[in-house]
Amino acid sequence: MATRKISGQNSWLLRTADVEAALTRQAGHLGPVRFRLGNRWIAPYDLAPWAEEKLAADTPPILKTLRGDFFCLPFGGNEQPYRGEQHPPHGQTANDAWQLQSADGASAHCLMNTSVRQGRVDKIIRLIPGHTAVYSQHIVSGMSGRMSFGHHAILKLPAARAGRVSASRFRYGQVFPGDFERPADGGYSILKPGAKFSSLHRVARVDDKFADLTIYPDREGYEDLVLIAAETFLPYAWTALTVPGERYVWFALKNPRILPSTLFWMSNGGRHYAPWNSRHRHVIGMEEVCSYFDRGLAASAKHNPLNEVGIPTCHRLNPKRPLTVNYIMALAEIPGNFDIVKTIRPADDKKNAVLVSQSGKIVTTPLDWSFLSAEPS
Repeated sequence: MATRKISGQNSWLLRTADVEAALTRQAGHLGPVRFRLGNRWIAPYDLAPWAEEKLAADTPPILKTLRGDFFCLPFGGNEQPYRGEQHPPHGQTANDAWQLQSADGASAHCLMNTSVRQGRVDKIIRLIPGHTAVYSQHIVSGMSGRMSFGHHAILKLPAARAGRVSASRFRYGQVFPGDFERPADGGYSILKPGAKFSSLHRVARVDDKFADLTIYPDREGYEDLVLIAAETFLPYAWTALTVPGERYVWFALKNPRILPSTLFWMSNGGRHYAPWNSRHRHVIGMEEVCSYFDRGLAASAKHNPLNEVGIPTCHRLNPKRPLTVNYIMALAEIPGNFDIVKTIRPADDKKNAVLVSQSGKIVTTPLDWSFLSAEPS
């Protein structure tokens, strides 16, 4: 399969009648992605406003490419080395070039041989005819030792307060415990550093007020990061972004024992430094991770406040037992009175997802639930 230039990046294009998905060769970012709902197409993911601009020579590939969803190994900034390993931000998997192994038009298998920590990562992206979903599998093999990782889905909202954010049951919630942004560097945050919460509806701000994180975009001019940790006894965990005005909902499914936490990165114009220049707005990252916030491998591998309360921030890799990370992202059409997702469950046949709103409306969409536990073929 030949690449084509899409939004500034050489990309492979996958498609069915219901989904069109571009996968960049550099950095392996999945985007743009379009889903067909009836007679219209919805493109819910973010594409960096500088995607086709010439950036400074020292800009890391991850920022040049930034779009859609990408797999991070290790997850986070990685400013500090770990046992002699100096990983780039979000790892080689989110920066380096991928090699295409096979493709059939609706699926692609790519490979990366990593060098900072020697090993292999296989990326398999699959579309299923009739499904408005993307099935993403990453297989990490040949590595040993502690490793953080995660998916970095980023979505763009059409207007202020247009979206409703919800998630499956979680046991722990916390705002980033430090200066996520620094005014001296041209970055601004509004949520109270380190504040813990049990509901997304009420999260402390630095001005002694409270934010309702289920409503987004909100808090114009700020960048914030919060983490929730799923209940690991659940058979699956989910996050959802409902856009009632556009009559669609985006949702993602994961195994909470592999990806125990979700990071919500609320990017709404709070970064005034290049290349952001206060123009990255109405964007939310809904990032499924095994990591200590976004602090990188060194912070995730050592004792930290999350793993001390039983929330894994790393997996210990074994070269004899590959790690498989399965992740589903999907879109469904909703009626106008579908306000916010309350529950997501499999239909009895495990071939559909049933989404129930807080207002009691029910939507069913085709989905292969068996993929969440699929092993490499």
